[in-house]
Amino acid sequence: MDRPFVASPRSRWPLTWAILTVAGCAVASGGEVCGDSVIRAAAGGSEIVITTTSRVAGAIHSLTWNGREFVDSHDHGRQVQSASNLDVDGRFHAETFNPTEAGCERDMAGPTSTSRLLWLSASGRDLLTVTQMAFWLRPGQSSGGHPALNTTALSNHLLHKEVRIGMPGLEHAIRHVITFTLPAEKRHRQATFEALTGYMPEVFAAPHGLRADGTLTEIGPGPGEQPLPVILSTGDGAHAMGVYSPSTSHTRGRAAGYGRFFFSAARVSKWNCVFREEDPAGLQPGTYRYIVYTAVGTLEQVRRTLQDLRSRQADESPHGSTSP
Repeated sequence: MDRPFVASPRSRWPLTWAILTVAGCAVASGGEVCGDSVIRAAAGGSEIVITTTSRVAGAIHSLTWNGREFVDSHDHGRQVQSASNLDVDGRFHAETFNPTEAGCERDMAGPTSTSRLLWLSASGRDLLTVTQMAFWLRPGQSSGGHPALNTTALSNHLLHKEVRIGMPGLEHAIRHVITFTLPAEKRHRQATFEALTGYMPEVFAAPHGLRADGTLTEIGPGPGEQPLPVILSTGDGAHAMGVYSPSTSHTRGRAAGYGRFFFSAARVSKWNCVFREEDPAGLQPGTYRYIVYTAVGTLEQVRRTLQDLRSRQADESPHGSTSP
């Protein structure tokens, strides 16, 4: 699986109930939570329709608008989803300690996920999920010659997401509030939070960066991150998806990095929005919250939406507390 970043018996989740209380939810005892849901809202003469499935533990499996599918949901890595990559005792390598929302590499294109969906609520244009994330690698696997540092398939790392389609005056916008919970059982010094990523069909092969003045610039195929919000579009500009975040990292106060990647062998395109946290004394356990906006529509509709969102960023709190 081409992923730049990118979970054993049940364990206790010290922060689970704190997160669920904030959401006003409770997990029913026994049984599995169904991850199949649909939310939708009108946009630009069509509808934005977001679908989640149990197969990928409530991650976004499909997003459509104006007759076009925007998500290449093939295995358990290619969704619109969130993941983290952390060090263990100072060892930090891509994917070797990598809690992932939709599941693990060994789940492949199968019908189930190693991740555990704890809660899902979907109504109208709003979606809320809480997921106990799987590690991308199973114990004994390796990535780039580096062995997995996790000793279980299922992590104790929680992901809480809230998704809303549309905002006042911005019907092409989608607001994602992403909260990662680091458990107290292990102290990490470095964390790369891929707050949101989207794997898209290869037809979305034209990458654009959104300058501060609202104009677009060609940023080339990468791969890798750069500082401008990214938009991937079809060649004719009829369909596009972009990402922007007003949040900053909790420990370093730095803005998000935005990546674009094109995997020709897999026939898939990817964007992401990434935050890096670092503390030599150890990152505090608790919640790390980021606000991320995506937009779908034509290239011009997406450009205008992201620029309007950026102009409103003063109204958004950049992030919440890192405390439980």
